Amino acid sequence: AILAHEVTKALEPVAKPLVIDETKKPFVILMVGVNGVGKTTTIAKMAQRFVQNGRRPLLVAGDTFRAAAQDQIQTWGQRLGVEVIVGKANGDPASVAFDGITAAKSANTNYFIVDTAGRLHTKQGLMDELGKVRRVIEKSSPVDEVLLVMDAATGQNGIQQAKVFIEAVEVTGIILTKMDGSARGGIALAIESETGIPVKFVGTGEKVEDFYIFDPDTYLTGLIAVDN
Repeated sequence: AILAHEVTKALEPVAKPLVIDETKKPFVILMVGVNGVGKTTTIAKMAQRFVQNGRRPLLVAGDTFRAAAQDQIQTWGQRLGVEVIVGKANGDPASVAFDGITAAKSANTNYFIVDTAGRLHTKQGLMDELGKVRRVIEKSSPVDEVLLVMDAATGQNGIQQAKVFIEAVEVTGIILTKMDGSARGGIALAIESETGIPVKFVGTGEKVEDFYIFDPDTYLTGLIAVDN
C-alpha cells in the first residue's frame, strides 16, 4: 500500500493526456520508435479514434525502407477509410513527409500522422533522419506532438532508448504497447522518473479498439498487487 501511494504521487504530475487544439489544421503528430514495438498498428489505432470522433486524419508511410511497413499502413488506411501518402521504396522519408504535409494543408485535414523508420536507436543515421523529417515538416507547419512508441516489456535499456529519441526529436509523450499478458509496463515509471515525459496512451492488444488513454490508477492496479 505504501509503494502504491508513492507510485501514485510519482505519476500524478506527469499523467497528461494528449491535448489537441481543434482550431489548428492539421494537428501534426510524429510517431517514432524502434522496429517491432507496434508503431504502425498504433498509428492505425489512433486514426480509428479520430475517425470515430468525426475527424479526418491523413497518414504518411514514412518508413520507406521497409516495404512491409508501407503495405501495412496502406492496408489499415483502406480498412479505416483514411488517406495514406506513400513514397517510393527506399526513397527520402523527409520528401514523403513534405508531400504529406502539403496534401494535409491543401485538404484542410484535421490530423496529420507520420510513421517513421525504426531501425536500432543506436544508429546515429536514423536519428539524423528523424531530425530531418521533423525540420522539413516544420517548414510548413509546427509539429504538435512527437510520440515515442515503446514495448511495455522493454527492460532498463528502454531508458537509454527514450533519451536518444528525446535528444533527436524532442519527444513529448510515450505510448506503451503490448500491455497484455505478463507485461506490466514498469518501464513507464523509470522513464517518467528519468525524463519527465508522460505516458499518454496504452495499447493492450492487436485489435484496433485496444487503445486507451493512460490512466494511472488502472496502470497501478496492473503493476502492483495491493491487498485492501
